[in-house]
Amino acid sequence: MSLVAIVGRPNVGKSTLFNRLVGGREAIVDGTSGVTRDRIYGKCEWCGKEFSVVDTGGFTSDDADVFEAEIRKQVLIAIEECDLILFMVEIGTGITSTDAEIAGILRKCMKPVITVCNKVDSGEKMYDSYEFYSLGLGDPFCISSANGSGTGDLLDEVLERLPKEKIAAEDHPGIPRIAIVGKPNVGKSSLTNALLGEDRNIVTPVAGTTRDAVSSYYNQYGHEFMLVDTAGLRRKSKVTEDLEFYSVMRSIRAIENSDVCILMIDVTTGIEAQDMAIFNLIIKNKKGLVVAVNKWDLVTKENNSVRDYTQTILAKFAPFNDIPLIFTSALGKQRIFDIIEATSKVWDNYSNKIPTSRLNEAMLPEIENYPPPAWKGKFVKIKYITQLPSPSPSFVFFCNLPQYVREPYKRFLENTLRKNFPLTGCTVQIFMRRK
Repeated sequence: MSLVAIVGRPNVGKSTLFNRLVGGREAIVDGTSGVTRDRIYGKCEWCGKEFSVVDTGGFTSDDADVFEAEIRKQVLIAIEECDLILFMVEIGTGITSTDAEIAGILRKCMKPVITVCNKVDSGEKMYDSYEFYSLGLGDPFCISSANGSGTGDLLDEVLERLPKEKIAAEDHPGIPRIAIVGKPNVGKSSLTNALLGEDRNIVTPVAGTTRDAVSSYYNQYGHEFMLVDTAGLRRKSKVTEDLEFYSVMRSIRAIENSDVCILMIDVTTGIEAQDMAIFNLIIKNKKGLVVAVNKWDLVTKENNSVRDYTQTILAKFAPFNDIPLIFTSALGKQRIFDIIEATSKVWDNYSNKIPTSRLNEAMLPEIENYPPPAWKGKFVKIKYITQLPSPSPSFVFFCNLPQYVREPYKRFLENTLRKNFPLTGCTVQIFMRRK
C-alpha cells in the first residue's frame, strides 16, 4: 500500500489535515507548537482507492532540544520511507527560513512532492500562494484543513501521482492488535523499538515523551500483528496539561480497541497504584494480558529473585494470576522475543473457540464431583455448558436454579476451565442461565 507523508514546520496544520484525511481524530491537535512527536499512521480512502498517511512532528533546526532533535530524525525517516510527500506551508506567514530548509531537503529526496498552502479560507488569500513557486516544488495547492476546502482536489492529485500498483485495498486484515501499556517512563517505546529493530518511536528520559497511540506492523519470525505503543497512563489528579489528557484518553481507547495488552512494570519501583489501575482497566475491558517486568538488568540478583518477584506480583493481581510474566530489559533486548512468544500464545487462547462436546466432557464430571452447594434446601443441577461467540472467552452454564449459584462457586468453575483448557492470560466470564 502506498504511503503519503505530511511534513512541514511546527503548527502549520499537519495534524488537522491528517485527521481530515483519515476521517477521525487520530492525531492530537492543539494550539501549542510541537504537539506531534512520533510518526502517526492512518488510512485514507478516496474514490474507491486506499492509501496510508503518516503525520510527522514539526521540523525545526533546533538540535539542542532533545525533543526537537528526535522529531527532526523522525521526519527524515518518514520522508525516506514514503511514496509521496505533502509539504505543508502556511499562507499567512509566507516562506520562512525553516520552509526553505525543508524544501531544500525535499528537492534532493527524489520523491514526488505536493506543496500544500494551508489556511486559505478566503478567495483573496489564494493570490498570496504564488510566492511558494520559488520553492521549486511545483504548483502549490490551496486548502483549508480546518474546514476542508480544497482537500478534494488535493486528494485527486495525490491519487494521480501515487504509484498505481501500490494503491490497493486494506492490508493486514484480521490480524490481532497488541497494545503496550504502562505508567510513564516504564520503557514502552524502548520495547517497541527493540521489537521492530528500528527507532520507530522517540525515547528520552523525560516521562510522557509519547503522546499518541502509535501503531506499527510487525511481521517477523512467523508472528504477525499490529503493535501499538501508548502514552503512559497517569492518575487523573496528575493529569494537568490538556495535551496529556488527550494522550491518556487515546491510550484508554487503544486498550479498548486491542486484543492483547502487554503491561509493562518497572521492577525498580515495584507495583504501584497506577500499575494496578491499568491492570484493572485491562481486566474491565476483557483483554488478553502479558506482563513484562522491565529493567530486570538493574536488579541485584539472588538465588530466588525470579520466584520471589513472581509471587509478589501475582499476589497483587489476585485472584487473576494465570498470567505469563516475562522478566526483560527493553534497552538491553533481554528476552524480548519471549514477550512475542507469550503474546502469541495468549492471542491463541483468547481467540480459541472450544467445542461444546469437549467442554461438557471435561466439565460435567468435575461438577458432579463437586456440585454447587445447596441453598435454602434447594439443590442446583448444572445440565450443560457452551461457549459464547464473544471476542473474549465467555461460557454459559445452564442449570435449574441459576440465582442460587454464588461467586465462590463461579471461581471454582473458572479455575476448572483453566485447568482443562488453555486460557492463560485471558479473562474468563461465567454466566448462569436457566435450562
